[in-house]
Amino acid sequence: MGFFSWETQDTNESIPNHYSDRSVFTVYMHDHLGNVWKEDKYEGYGDFGGKDYYELLAEMNGLEGREEGIELAFANPARPCLFPNLTRRNDWKYKNQQPENCEAQGYFYCDETDEDYGECW
Repeated sequence: MGFFSWETQDTNESIPNHYSDRSVFTVYMHDHLGNVWKEDKYEGYGDFGGKDYYELLAEMNGLEGREEGIELAFANPARPCLFPNLTRRNDWKYKNQQPENCEAQGYFYCDETDEDYGECW
């Protein structure tokens, strides 16, 4: 199983996991009801402050369980639904907008000085 990661919706920064070579930062996950989960050391598997992103996505849309949330997130074609928000600010006003996926999965970062630059993000 690979890592899951997104870009924050307030700063458009990739959310790195603590296994990567980037410094982690606090991330807040928000639902449409005003609940907020705080994560200081993201591990890369979708859990923010003890709450799984995909479980919350399922719950917000009347479904159950992580698997149904994953199916909903990657549905093709996508159906209208509510999405958790991921931010660096805890005072964020909820917007029903899907966070952008991080192509580097919060781990596979590189730059022009890396040998395999063409194979990473």
